[in-house]
Amino acid sequence: MKTLEQLIRPHLRKLNPCTSIEEQAPLAENVIRLNANENPYNKPLNRYPDPLQLELKKTLSALKKIPTDNIYLGNGSEEAIDLVYRIFCEPKVDNVVAIAPTRMRYKRLAEINNIWYKPVLLDTDFQILPDKLLHACDQHTKVVWICSPNDPTGKPIQRDAIHKILTLFDGIVVVDESYIDFSQQPSIRHELKKYSNLIVLDTMSTAYGCAALRLGMAYATKEIIELFNNIKYPFNISSLAQKQAIETLKDSFEIDKWVSTIVQERARMLHAFSVLPECTQVYASEANFFLAKMKDAGAIYQYLREKGISVYDCSHLPLCENCIRVTIGSKTENNLLLAALRQY
Repeated sequence: MKTLEQLIRPHLRKLNPCTSIEEQAPLAENVIRLNANENPYNKPLNRYPDPLQLELKKTLSALKKIPTDNIYLGNGSEEAIDLVYRIFCEPKVDNVVAIAPTRMRYKRLAEINNIWYKPVLLDTDFQILPDKLLHACDQHTKVVWICSPNDPTGKPIQRDAIHKILTLFDGIVVVDESYIDFSQQPSIRHELKKYSNLIVLDTMSTAYGCAALRLGMAYATKEIIELFNNIKYPFNISSLAQKQAIETLKDSFEIDKWVSTIVQERARMLHAFSVLPECTQVYASEANFFLAKMKDAGAIYQYLREKGISVYDCSHLPLCENCIRVTIGSKTENNLLLAALRQY
């Protein structure tokens, strides 16, 4: 692959590392801090948060088996996605390639950053055709986006296909594993040493039940993480979010129970949908949602809205005509959805 120096935007190659006031300040509690224009009252909320979230990263490191130097924390995974564009893609010059269908955020942030976004259709089994995807890349393709398990299909992308792209593509490959905790497939984050062009995205919104915290993770080489830290906003994760995230991560037993319950409910819902008269096909899923093909997705969507139930109509996405995406809720919520559909 190209060197990191070749991949980053030209003007960033000369950018000096950014060291915030808080990074320079001693960490001892008894230090009198008169360097950051903070209010001396209303402790502890008067102090700026740790800009590098070191305590939280140590907790994550132990849980994810990833060194702290290989972890970036952002305000949702969207921040990491946006940073990938800002670091590697020159507006109006470079482009990115993504699978289709997939998460809409990649395209939305490409548009915001004025980067050409090139979708490559998956096959009918919602899998990558590596040669087709690589053929879509050119000399100005800086990034390939792969979501696995994919949204909205819930299907993991075959690991051999990802490996082939990581090996043959000379740019950055981002594998979004926001739903990996619900999958039987092992995380690709453990292969960072093998692939220097790999960035893996993760989140605390799904398995950890912390969507309100807006906390996303990126795992990559130390060099790429340093670039992220140099470009990001100085205090991008609040102290309150960091503290709550640490408390949540410590209760691994409860998290495992949530995931196990969701996986069990997913199996029940897949079977229940398969026998619904209005459902023509339900697709296997390894995420906390599933895709179902209906006779009339638009009509089902409107009917459920009137019943106070919201699902996602995917009909506008490629390969998803008349499909809805259903998130696995609590057993009570799932039963209410099924009851409504049986009365349709």
